[in-house]
Formats: sequence, structure tokens, C-alpha cells
Amino acid sequence: MSAQNYLAYDYPLLSAFWTMLVFFLWILWFVLLFRIIVDIFRDDDMNGWAKAGWTLFVVVLPFLGVFVYLIARGKGMGKREMAEARARQEALDSYVRQTAQSGEARPSHADELGKLSEMRSRGDITDDEFRRAKELVLTGTGPARPSDTVPTASGR
Repeated sequence: MSAQNYLAYDYPLLSAFWTMLVFFLWILWFVLLFRIIVDIFRDDDMNGWAKAGWTLFVVVLPFLGVFVYLIARGKGMGKREMAEARARQEALDSYVRQTAQSGEARPSHADELGKLSEMRSRGDITDDEFRRAKELVLTGTGPARPSDTVPTASGR
């Protein structure tokens, strides 16, 4: 019998299940350890010595440190995470509102050129005035609405 066949007989399905379970719990524990370390440094209520003490406790005695931290500060850990998520959501909402408002207040170059083209086709401005206003829009040196400052042939 070869070594590969022998290994297949020596490692039954239940052993594979227990190996996967232990591996999953090991990964889960590492995730929990890193979340606790992040929470230690996220907490603004603790001073530097308390943070150093908890970090040392969690690193030197990892299993005991993680369990004691979860018992002593687990409830606050969830509250701090919720507060951070709420702050991130508020920051995103305010950014979206600012971006949406600034998009409405300032028309794009294509919109301005379209308005100028309509004014020229109606005869409100001459071809020379259209050319000068178009240059102002494309160079970005003109006002937000060049039609406000461009003199028209009809005096408007």
C-alpha cells in the first residue's frame, strides 16, 4: 500500500470535520483579537496607560485577555462601533448633499454652450458675440453664466 492510500484510510471524515472546525475557530479567534485591539485604540474614554495595559494583557495572555476584555468592555465595544458607523454615514450623507447642491448651482460647459447656441439661433446675439462667449466658457475665465455679461444685439 502506498503512503497516499494509507493517509486516506488513516484520516476519516469525522477527523476532517474536527480539523475544519478547529481551523475555523482559530481564524475566528484571530479576527476577534484584532477587533479588540482596534477597539482599544478607538476608545476615547481610556487614557494612554489603560490602553497600554489592555494591549499588553491581550498580547501577553491572549486567550485570557480576550475573554476578560469581552466580559469587562464588550457592551461598550458594540456602542463604539455603532457610533463610528453612524458618524461615517452622516459624513457620507453630508458629502452627497454638498455634491448634489454644488452640481445644481453651477451649470456645465455643455449646458452653457447649448444656451449660447440657442441665443445665436434666435438672433439674440451675433456670431462675433457667440464666438467671444464660447471662448470665455471653454477657457473657464468667464462667469458661471456668460449670457449675463455678453452684450446682445437687441440691447437686453
